[in-house]
Amino acid sequence: MVLLCLIWGLQQAAMKSIAADVAPMLQVSLRSGVAAVLVWVFGRLIVRDTWLKGVALGPGTLVGLLFAAEFLFIAEGLRYTTASHMAVFIYTAPMFAAIGLQLALPSERLTRMQWSGIAIAFVGIVITFVGPGAGRGASSSAPNWMLGDLLGLCAGAAWGVTTVIVRATRLSEAPATQTLFIQLVWAFIVLLPFAFLSGQSAFHGNTLVWASLGFQALVVCFFSYVAWFYLLRVYLASRLGVLSFMAPMFGVALGALLLHERLDPTFLAGSAFVLAGMLLVNGREWLKFVFARQRRDGKIGSV
Repeated sequence: MVLLCLIWGLQQAAMKSIAADVAPMLQVSLRSGVAAVLVWVFGRLIVRDTWLKGVALGPGTLVGLLFAAEFLFIAEGLRYTTASHMAVFIYTAPMFAAIGLQLALPSERLTRMQWSGIAIAFVGIVITFVGPGAGRGASSSAPNWMLGDLLGLCAGAAWGVTTVIVRATRLSEAPATQTLFIQLVWAFIVLLPFAFLSGQSAFHGNTLVWASLGFQALVVCFFSYVAWFYLLRVYLASRLGVLSFMAPMFGVALGALLLHERLDPTFLAGSAFVLAGMLLVNGREWLKFVFARQRRDGKIGSV
């Protein structure tokens, strides 16, 4: 899980590092097309998953378009803001997913702890945008950082709504390879034409470009996503969800280390609130398990 979070944290830095040679929009479309082929081969020919019939044109289309929208927002956002900022804002997805699941599924009611987490995350977002000195560290390298950060929030919302659709439809019964394949195909067929129509189709190949695209297609979109879905079948999702919050921390650190992005105190403070809030939203079951074990061992009294 630590390795997966490191990969996901490196993703934004990898995209940003070659943005001058290949636009992020074109990067996402190309890597999605390559990864879709790999996922199809893996799912149908290697592990031989039984894919559900009748989901590709209904909920499959919806989650595919949302997946494409998520990475459209990420790709466009990286044109305006830093990789560090993007790494934090896309991980607001659990907040949007929790609210959406409460509306869509009666069994997914938010607890007071989760509502508190959403409130804390919202405070963090406000601090990041309008706090003292907001954007000071990003403005030199990303003068339109606010637009980029807003697009990052939109990406988080699209990811969160995707989770709701998967949980509330027949896709919840589909093999992970089928859902991932549908999402990758839609990202390719939507974003490739968009890249050409928006004038973002220039490609200047060099060693760094090919290395970055190879990493994104083979390691991020294929290996890490398949490994994540495998882990979800073996380990408790609540514990994995908590561990996944290492990804934005890796993203911030790698953006500063590899791309020399400045991190202003306001952004760091707001990010701390956002991640703390998302921990409460996504880690409710894990926290209950920890407190129950400590109570059982006599380390804390009953509440």
